[in-house]
Amino acid sequence: MANVQYYDVILKPVVTEKSMAAMAEKKYTFLVHPEANKTMIKEAVEKMFEGTKVAKVNTMNQEGKKKRRGVTTGQTVKTKKAIVQLTEDSADIEIFAGL
Repeated sequence: MANVQYYDVILKPVVTEKSMAAMAEKKYTFLVHPEANKTMIKEAVEKMFEGTKVAKVNTMNQEGKKKRRGVTTGQTVKTKKAIVQLTEDSADIEIFAGL
């Protein structure tokens, strides 16, 4: 496994209607490094966002989509998403505040 630091774990937030609706329950969705595990994701969220406490982390691997351009076929890159559930007494994550 590659040497992945906590600031390399979270790549970007996922902003969809479903993920924005889940924020009312303190669930936040992020695209994460493909080799990151649940403990690494939990540690990264707690270090990057001050005052947050993670209750649980759900992860899912998404296969790349098959694409074709003329005769040539290929596949898009695989991704990994994480849904982070914060505790009730935890602070909210500020990057989602203005959305």
